[in-house]
Amino acid sequence: MEFQIDDIDFRSIVLDLIKNIWVIILAVLAVRMGISGYYELTYEPQYTSTATLAVTARGSSNGSYSSLTTAMNMADVFSEVFQSDALKKMIEADIGESNIQGTINSSIISQTNLITLTVTSDTPAHAYQMIQSALDNYSSVSDYLFSNASLQMVREPNVPYGPSNYVNYLRIQRMATLAAGGLTAAVIVLVSILRPTVKRKSSARRQLDGRILATIPYERKYKSIHEYLHKPKKSVLISSRLLSMSFTESNRKLATLIERHMTRHQQKVLLVCSVAENEGKSSVASNIALALADRHKKVLLVDGDLRKPALHRIFDLHDQVKYSLSEYLLGQCSFEQVITEVPNGLQIICQTRGLNNSTKYIMSKNMLDFILKCRENYDLIVLDTPPIGAGVDVEAILNYGDTSIMTVRQDWSEIGAINDFSDLLKQNDKEFMGFVLNAFHENILIEKSYGQYPYQNYQSRSVRKAEE
Repeated sequence: MEFQIDDIDFRSIVLDLIKNIWVIILAVLAVRMGISGYYELTYEPQYTSTATLAVTARGSSNGSYSSLTTAMNMADVFSEVFQSDALKKMIEADIGESNIQGTINSSIISQTNLITLTVTSDTPAHAYQMIQSALDNYSSVSDYLFSNASLQMVREPNVPYGPSNYVNYLRIQRMATLAAGGLTAAVIVLVSILRPTVKRKSSARRQLDGRILATIPYERKYKSIHEYLHKPKKSVLISSRLLSMSFTESNRKLATLIERHMTRHQQKVLLVCSVAENEGKSSVASNIALALADRHKKVLLVDGDLRKPALHRIFDLHDQVKYSLSEYLLGQCSFEQVITEVPNGLQIICQTRGLNNSTKYIMSKNMLDFILKCRENYDLIVLDTPPIGAGVDVEAILNYGDTSIMTVRQDWSEIGAINDFSDLLKQNDKEFMGFVLNAFHENILIEKSYGQYPYQNYQSRSVRKAEE
């Protein structure tokens, strides 16, 4: 599918960066420690002692050459003397060590008769001993070449107190860590942008092969940190008075659309499906059933996901469910005993524990008889199905429905898998009504408001205050 600019969702990018901040931190730490380790393993300190000498004429009254050119030529010769092998052997004999790790360099200061002598070695002691020995023994070598010039000390050799090749790798380290963090963040952003999921309502119609029935906005379960920490887990059901108007109305409009469609086509069993877990399929099914029950319809909500049932948790029916669907299919209770009724008149058939051999129950004749009995006793049946990951269970339970809808959560499942599943729902002469975009975040810039404050927040605060 061709990427378009309206597929970019900045909220998804920010969330991906927050969720993967640990990856950025690890990349920064890895580069930082890697650079430190490299310099610690490869760095060998070198110490340099320096002296400055002047080339002078022997026997001269003023101690210097009258011709600067001649002095510079003599300086060149002395430079060669200091770097000769003969002098190095004398230094080794003088210090009493062979193969001393050190180098002697001499350079002429431009347009002068001055020579800068530098000795570099692996220890401060060796550097200082070598330069002193060179100054003491150079005449033994230079006398063989010429005798009319000598060296006069201008600056005594110094004792090195620190390495001369010190590298300030902290600056390199900072730049590298910033580059590593930025590159890692850029990769995360790129992956977020190119991830083939439904991120925006505006692009869903182009990306999905089917009709968009409704968009259900994201609704927070907890309005404050105090609620999150102290209140038990709960589901977002339209029977609660603390929900936003946009969330409640979107669910009720969806239920109205479904009711009209199924009544027009004389259908009774609605399948609520999804590609993956945690897309809000069970919550959508529950709210559709609640909205239909509020319209004075005799509605039955059935938990068809026998591997990972959820309806008993959504409605908090742990202590009220006497028999599960699997027990009814095994003939351990009557049809009336497996039904649990909630306060607004909605009737539910739950499964309280997951089954590893759920396919055996779904494909049994008792399951077919159960669906037929439900058709005889109810106006509408909402069947919460397993996600596509359940495999055979999904294909088996599709045969029991008249029509189906698919829940698509924002930035969750891949578009290819969603469209492939919708094609599966359309097979075998079964009708697929369309998609329900679930848990989509509203754009606060276009959110309807009353004056300065959003009306939906005002409503929630008013209801909450009235209940208190």
